[in-house]
Amino acid sequence: MNSEHSTPTLEDVAKVAGVSTATVSRCLNSPDLVIERTRRRVMDAVDALGYTPNFGARVMAAKRTFTIGAIIPTMENAIFARGLQAFQEELHARGYTLLVSSSAYKPEVEEEQIKALVARGADGLLLIGYDRDPSVYEYLKRQNVPALTAWAYSPDYEHPAIGFDNRAAMKLLTQEVLARGHRKIGVISAITKGNDRAGERLHGIKEAVAEAGIDPLSLEVIETPYEIENGGDALEALLQRRPEMTAVMCSNDVLGVGALMRAKRIGIEVPRDLSITGFDDIELARIVSPELTTVHVPHRKMGQHAAIELAAMVEKTSTGKSEKLDSHLQIRESLGRAKDPKHG
Repeated sequence: MNSEHSTPTLEDVAKVAGVSTATVSRCLNSPDLVIERTRRRVMDAVDALGYTPNFGARVMAAKRTFTIGAIIPTMENAIFARGLQAFQEELHARGYTLLVSSSAYKPEVEEEQIKALVARGADGLLLIGYDRDPSVYEYLKRQNVPALTAWAYSPDYEHPAIGFDNRAAMKLLTQEVLARGHRKIGVISAITKGNDRAGERLHGIKEAVAEAGIDPLSLEVIETPYEIENGGDALEALLQRRPEMTAVMCSNDVLGVGALMRAKRIGIEVPRDLSITGFDDIELARIVSPELTTVHVPHRKMGQHAAIELAAMVEKTSTGKSEKLDSHLQIRESLGRAKDPKHG
């Protein structure tokens, strides 16, 4: 090295380790091909010199940046955390770096972020749900950047997705609520505009009540952003409109926990006076009292499988396959039987 401030090179590492530059390159890119004694000597030299591989050279050689972008609707609560962690872990194991941004549930912001990530050389993108302008998919196709959908699955869409059926999952939970005698049901939903997952969950509730002979129009529905305080406010608003309600179904656990905590604060005992359900089965659902009945979503499996498939799409070993993952009911203390047969 020319001076103590110069950036160490591949040649510097080779000299210190007493090997060729080709051996150093193999140690960094295909360590399994190098015997352990040599590999240890090279990596010791890398550590001693503080050498960082030339990212630009790797990009030019592979014609890829080894970067994956993910655009999630929010970072303000734990809805996406577990799945995204598994997604990142699997990508890291495959040599990719993850860049994450949040759209705040705004389609125009998501579109800006998609274009920004493509401009920065993202090899592929993870998108949440299907609900976006077709021009976005056309743009990605022109740019030759593969995109994979997660947190949703529907055979009606051509775009590859690793996810679960939001409508069917919420319908199953509603059928369980109905089986416990509840007929006066309120709904606290996320904003459905621009959020197909929330929309599908609401459809699932309406389908189940219709099949039970209840007019879906009789459901009292409040839409509100995903925040704990909003879940509480929505619960109070529902009770003012329909004090005879025996169950409130929330389209995710954040709203469900907000409703449950507010019920306790205003003197309503759950589930004796009112049953409350959520959706997602995040940790929050298990640490509240009473524990929240919800739909378990396979977040980690979804994240891992999404990473495997998106990497395959980037590496052109897959044209993009969809996979439907199973969700299941997680029945806990917050769901009981309807208290009064006259109202249930």
